[in-house]
Amino acid sequence: MSAQGGGAGDATDEARRDAFAARILQSVLGAFDLFSVYLGERLGLYAALAAGAATPADVADRAGCDARYVREWLEHQAVSGLLEAHATDGGARRYALPPEHAEVLLAQDSLSYLAPVARLAAGVLAVTPRVLDAYRTGAGIPYADYGADMREGQAGANRAMFLELIAREWFPAVPDLHARLRDAPARVADIGCGAAWSSIGIARAYPHALVDAFDLDEASVDLARANVAAHGLDERVRVQLADASDPALAGVYDVVTVFEALHDMARPVAALETVRRILAPRGFALVVDERVAEEFTAPGDDIERLMYGWSIFHCLPSSRAETPSAATGTVMRPATLRAYAQEAGFKDIEVLPVEHEFFRFYRLRP
Repeated sequence: MSAQGGGAGDATDEARRDAFAARILQSVLGAFDLFSVYLGERLGLYAALAAGAATPADVADRAGCDARYVREWLEHQAVSGLLEAHATDGGARRYALPPEHAEVLLAQDSLSYLAPVARLAAGVLAVTPRVLDAYRTGAGIPYADYGADMREGQAGANRAMFLELIAREWFPAVPDLHARLRDAPARVADIGCGAAWSSIGIARAYPHALVDAFDLDEASVDLARANVAAHGLDERVRVQLADASDPALAGVYDVVTVFEALHDMARPVAALETVRRILAPRGFALVVDERVAEEFTAPGDDIERLMYGWSIFHCLPSSRAETPSAATGTVMRPATLRAYAQEAGFKDIEVLPVEHEFFRFYRLRP
């Protein structure tokens, strides 16, 4: 090829460049869609539309918001295909929330409910200037500093899964675990419980289970206690403020669970040492974490991209807020967990036959 260029090679490069530029623009559109969902969920605009098609003035009145802002939001939602717009005989425009979209945006008991993901993303990205500093200095960002949007968004995103799938699919797929919880009184320790939806899901599914739920974040513990009380489970689910890596944490439990929390811990080996120490003879130790690929591959699939996204903005910085820190990040591959478990004194890990798009289920064998 001459120094002046030309030919098929340049055309291929231009096509690749243009495709990448288009991807960036689509990402901008997706970001605006996501954060417009945040506005709609937080301001009650979708809930206002659940009563039926309405004009901007009607929606604003129902939600207690400014009509001009609401009109702009409604027009964006309709242009973006999230809402439907219908002209009336008088020339006014009415907006409607399709029932299929309503399930995704409003039905908190549905497994399709995704509105909390927008709140989760808003919380994670709210501290982006501090993430910049963390990358330069190697410091971390405490979990509590991500605020209520992060904490409550994550809880909302997991709620339906934990309440529905623990009972219906996940635990019944592991016969000895299911039988242990179903057939006799069992003590359960739920480590890193967050808002306690996993603890509540276990208690609802297994009426004989007594669950001790532990979390290090004080605001999460308050939220968890409120959720437990709202479900009338105070007598069987006790939520406690505790660090899983604290050697003082004691007890004897038939089942110990860690749902989507181990990769966030600064000292995962110490936490697993606690799991092994409090596990009763012939007890069941369960770790549920992200279903990432077994090995690094670039480019990766959408799940891999998603998990690295959470990691660079939240999971890695929050885990480095404590020292020393293993600095695991969201992408904890099976080999990494196996190494942690063996260092903690477990013989090995077993990947359980539980199917889920985002989670992988591990049994740790003492």
